[in-house]
Amino acid sequence: MKRFPTLLKRIMIIFSGIILLLVLGVIMFLQHPTFGKAPSGERLARIQQSPQFKNGKFENFSHTPTLTEGFTMTGIIYNQFFKSHPNTEPKDIIPSIKTDLHNLDLQENILVWFGHSSYFMQMEGKRFLVDPVLSGNASPVPGSIKAFKGTDQYNVTDFPEIDYLLISHDHYDHLDYTSIVALRNKVKTVVCGLGVGSHFEYWGYSPNVIIENDWDETLDFDGLKIHTAKARHFSGRALSRNNTLWLSYVLETPKRKIYVGGDSGYDSHLAEIGKIHGPFDLVILDNGQYNVAWKEIHFKPEEVVKAAIELQAKRLMPVHSAKFSLAMHPWDEPLKEVYKFSNQHNIPLLTPIIGEKVRLDDDTQIFKPWWNEVN
Repeated sequence: MKRFPTLLKRIMIIFSGIILLLVLGVIMFLQHPTFGKAPSGERLARIQQSPQFKNGKFENFSHTPTLTEGFTMTGIIYNQFFKSHPNTEPKDIIPSIKTDLHNLDLQENILVWFGHSSYFMQMEGKRFLVDPVLSGNASPVPGSIKAFKGTDQYNVTDFPEIDYLLISHDHYDHLDYTSIVALRNKVKTVVCGLGVGSHFEYWGYSPNVIIENDWDETLDFDGLKIHTAKARHFSGRALSRNNTLWLSYVLETPKRKIYVGGDSGYDSHLAEIGKIHGPFDLVILDNGQYNVAWKEIHFKPEEVVKAAIELQAKRLMPVHSAKFSLAMHPWDEPLKEVYKFSNQHNIPLLTPIIGEKVRLDDDTQIFKPWWNEVN
């Protein structure tokens, strides 16, 4: 009988040791530079002056719960990992084209999509890159959220110098540490939301190339205007939440206007932006990784089309799909659904395959529903 308390004591010591090692492992893991750095000093002081910063964090313009009432994080985790969700990843290889970005005519106005929310634009002699995630992973844990087969055809060596790197927010599927560090010597100017520049400085970017904006601000670069506008979302890396600002963009030149939506849920800001800045030659909106459990922070396909109408869009390009599985819907559902709703409302839809040139000056360019040929 005396041996039982001794054995129990040993078990408790071993168990405590394992817990301690796990805690230390997590602490050490969170020190990796991929998690970035929280704003501080003058940057934090500026953040604290923002109308969007309240009670120690950024807030949306209307009540925006991260989870819909009635849902819990434990329930979502159980549903996602322990229940069957067919066809969340394609069995076939996603089709793509390898466009030579280095040898483009600088006067050619084009857009090239790389899957999910990453794309390159060339307009009026300037090159833009939006939310580049080129590492093949949309998570800080290596190999945990892998890109679909065929979607990783581009890497940093494929890019020429970038005049403007635009970052919508600091989530891992939009701000990729590996890609951003590798791009450092190619980027002339970074434009991002308040606080996001702290990550860039920590990763070796000069403060001189970083511009951090609040909502409803305008940058004017000799005829090119970049307006930073509202979005309905959230931010955060590691254990931090909403200490940096999420936003959308209006790109305005004398010849065209393009809306870069970033990640957002549907709300009144879309009609407001359409009224102030519209009509738009092209709007690029997130369509994918949605769920009723987080309906306030991502568009559903019918809302994508509704948003395009309110933005006064001549053409619509859906993104945020076809590269990573971050939700429980079939991988091709976002494209099938937005295709259906856009046809119902006669909204011209741009659905290029990865790497295909979208000709920004050509309103007659036709795109096939390529996802119907992928299992």
